[in-house]
Amino acid sequence: MFSKSLDKEFQELLQKYPSKRSAILPALYLIQREMGYLKPEGIEYVAKLIGLSPAQVTEVASFYTMLFLKPVGKNVVWVCQNLSCTLCGAEEIIEHLERKLGIKAGETTGDNLFTLLRQECLASCDTAPVMQVNDEYEENLTIKRVDEIIEKVRAQKEGE
Repeated sequence: MFSKSLDKEFQELLQKYPSKRSAILPALYLIQREMGYLKPEGIEYVAKLIGLSPAQVTEVASFYTMLFLKPVGKNVVWVCQNLSCTLCGAEEIIEHLERKLGIKAGETTGDNLFTLLRQECLASCDTAPVMQVNDEYEENLTIKRVDEIIEKVRAQKEGE
């Protein structure tokens, strides 16, 4: 079902933990990296690998906001909406991104390039407002800086 290299990663992962169950989150991240989101067959694979039921694996996956049970865009943009970020302009950033991307928070662009999400806290209050694009934090945001970041991500797509 998965590539040989991914199967090898799973086996190496299982060796790092004294209990297979402890490997559930890293295994789910590997599936998500491979499939784009946690498809039912990926959940079933992890369940079998670790010795749990698919329902138990889904319980874990549904708890964490960084794990996706439905398709998302190639680039996921989270904007922090906690008090510090909101006081520093996060709502304006979200509204700007919604206009710029042509979607509402919680949606994905038609070209599947971006998914825009609100996040309760990205734990960087001293650099508010903050957003995370995939695995990268973007701090001390302004509308101009947000535009530069989005254009940089779009340019990376064109360069592929």
